[in-house]
Amino acid sequence: MTTTTSRPESGEQTAPDPTTRRRTAGHIRGLDGLRAIAVLAVIAYHLWPAAVPGGFLGVDVFFVVSGFLITTLLLRRMGGGGGLALRDFWVRRARRLLPALALVLVVGTLAARLVEPDLLVGVRRQWLGAWTFSTNWLEIAAGSSYFDATQPELFQPFWSLAIEEQFYVLWPLVLAGLVLAAGALHRHGGRSIAIAVGGAAVVSGVLMAVMYTPGDDPTRVYYGTPTHAFGLLAGAALAIAVTGRPAAAPAGASRSDLQALTRALPVVGLLVLAALVALLRDDSSFTYRGGIVLGSLAALALVAGCASEQPGALLKVLELRPVVWVGDRSYGLYLWHWPVILVVGAAFGDAPGSPLWWRVPVVALALSFGLAHLSHRFVEMPVRRDGFRAVAARAAAALRGPRPGARLAGVLATVLVLGAVVSVATAPAVTSTQRAIEAAQREIDRRAQEQAGDGTTGGDEKGTDSTGTDPKSTDPKSTDPKDTDPKGTDPKGADGQDPDAKDPDATDPDGEQGGDDEAAGPGRDAQGAIDGSGVVGFGDSVLSGAAPALFDAFPKIAIDAKPIRKWLDAPAIVRDAKDAGGLRPVVVLNFGTNGGFKFDGSREAFEETLDIIGPERQVLVLTVVGISYWVDDANAELVEIANSRPNVHVVDWHAYVAKHPGLLHSDKTHPNMEGIVAFADLLREALEKLDS
Repeated sequence: MTTTTSRPESGEQTAPDPTTRRRTAGHIRGLDGLRAIAVLAVIAYHLWPAAVPGGFLGVDVFFVVSGFLITTLLLRRMGGGGGLALRDFWVRRARRLLPALALVLVVGTLAARLVEPDLLVGVRRQWLGAWTFSTNWLEIAAGSSYFDATQPELFQPFWSLAIEEQFYVLWPLVLAGLVLAAGALHRHGGRSIAIAVGGAAVVSGVLMAVMYTPGDDPTRVYYGTPTHAFGLLAGAALAIAVTGRPAAAPAGASRSDLQALTRALPVVGLLVLAALVALLRDDSSFTYRGGIVLGSLAALALVAGCASEQPGALLKVLELRPVVWVGDRSYGLYLWHWPVILVVGAAFGDAPGSPLWWRVPVVALALSFGLAHLSHRFVEMPVRRDGFRAVAARAAAALRGPRPGARLAGVLATVLVLGAVVSVATAPAVTSTQRAIEAAQREIDRRAQEQAGDGTTGGDEKGTDSTGTDPKSTDPKSTDPKDTDPKGTDPKGADGQDPDAKDPDATDPDGEQGGDDEAAGPGRDAQGAIDGSGVVGFGDSVLSGAAPALFDAFPKIAIDAKPIRKWLDAPAIVRDAKDAGGLRPVVVLNFGTNGGFKFDGSREAFEETLDIIGPERQVLVLTVVGISYWVDDANAELVEIANSRPNVHVVDWHAYVAKHPGLLHSDKTHPNMEGIVAFADLLREALEKLDS
């Protein structure tokens, strides 16, 4: 996925001081504890996605809590005879949300500019979405992926803030219309409204299930307001059902039975939610066809328990002082933690699985909690308590006063805001990773054209290189293996020899006459150094990005690599090269960056690729580097397959990166300039072992 998730919104519930444990009349016990559980699940999902794969369900806990609280607030206002007071309602929402939002935008943008400018790609769109509460729709329109861990967006979590704000704008008007249509909020009218709203929640869940396409990126259904509003609507339906009337026992059930059910339901909900957080994955079809809905129902059971104050033991846990402290700051924690994780990770440069990787979560957690607390105390609470005008008036008075510290703070705040605005205006359009890959792709094309022109690799008049790839077809955005054209390839390799040439006196393992490819090796120059004339590489963006260093290290190597390729693409690519005579004695395979073996048929595609290459050639397969949960499993499966074939050898790029920090771009997947040199050195070591 995914990695980002949603953020909490407290509705209008009073935030009590946990040091005094005061409770106001409108406070519902336990909800701060639910917020704490939700935000901690989200943070754990972002820091340890393999250990907490379903932590993104914290989003849906927030949605259910928000729908319940906002609807409860509106019903109380309507029941009190004061009307909806929409202007006051929306002003309170702005006072609740905007101060922390503005602070995170300014500080996060400046920190990213100073540490890793790549994190600012797309930041202008993200700022626009944050201020207009349209992040989800802007990201859908831009084709962004919430679940692509290699392309993290600095303010990605704001998508859920957008959904909630859209709900806050429309829901009061819809609720008022429903109340008028029902006649009044008496017993039967309230029940009919609750049923209608619950029905809308069901429709939303069904829409997500129907619109989701297995194998496709699910961002559209995950970000869409109509397809992800069921949690908000379910919480609203519960608020309508329980407002103004005591719970009634179903027909045939005693009051004691109802009390037992009320006590048991929240516990069941907690157990179901815990199981889903531990097991649900963002790439599973079940997630979007019932999993998220089930998580929302579990959260609904917990909210119902808080509303009925049952069971008492669970409420005591949810009301523990540390839990309430976290829940009270959950909004700030959610806003801060994601940009902090990205900036800290970029600052340290530690690769996933490296001995020093622990520094990222430790420092990110400390900073997130510290910033959330400071933001809550000095920014959020003053505005929520006194309003924008009063806070602005106090700030202006301080600036005019005699204290130099206040004026210095004013100057610093101005510089920060201007710096953030300038950073947004000058943000890069593409990441350095993409620029490096595109430059490397151009180098691959250029060398192919030169080799075709001077005949050093046997290229023919059509300008194809020795792998059968038409240089004109190597657009880095092309992902279709059919883009390669094998027809114009000269079967001879870079040293003028044809690795597929048949020797009438030799027999290959299939019983056919053929040459001795194993003896040819990777190829060496006159000084005895490996020149790559016997090596051809096939792969994805990691291999194409490393091409400049590989060309420097092995001047006669042939490379056919493009972004977004998967193991599913490999058989056709390698078969076309073999048919065109483009295979060499040593074949390098570097697929797997885009999903590893998680797509159906990937393992079979890898084994088919090895069958096409044949046992007479030596194969070097590189392990995958990345922060996705499936990376370790993919590498383990790759090693398992390689060990079953004597001519296949694993080059453990993943282990090398783990021991040598600073070799990757900010996406923690692609090698940087230092990394591609290390990549070439590691490949040289493997080739030397083959040829020894």
